[in-house]
Amino acid sequence: MTEALSVPLDNEGFLLNRDDWSEEVAVELAKADDFEMTDQVMGFIREARAMYEADGVVPPIRIFAKKQKVSTKDLYDIFRKGPMKLICKWGGLPKPTGCV
Repeated sequence: MTEALSVPLDNEGFLLNRDDWSEEVAVELAKADDFEMTDQVMGFIREARAMYEADGVVPPIRIFAKKQKVSTKDLYDIFRKGPMKLICKWGGLPKPTGCV
C-alpha cells in the first residue's frame, strides 16, 4: 500500500503506534488514499490532534466542525467520505467511534 512509509499500519491504514506520526507521514498517508494534502487539511489534522490530547477522545464531527467554524457539509465537501475517519487516519489518531 504505502511503500514509501516504513511505519506499521493496521489493515485499514491507521498507524499502529501513534508515536510514529509526523506531518510527513500524514502527507504520505493521504497520498496513499489518492488525496493531495493541503494547508487547510493539515490544519484540521493539527487541531484534531490537539483536541485529542486535551480530551483523550477523538472529537465528534459536529463539535469539531463548530470549533473549526465550518459546517459538517464543508468537511464532507473537502474529504468526500468520512471526514473524521480520514482526519484521524492521516493524523495518527485512533479510529473514531461510530465510524463505519
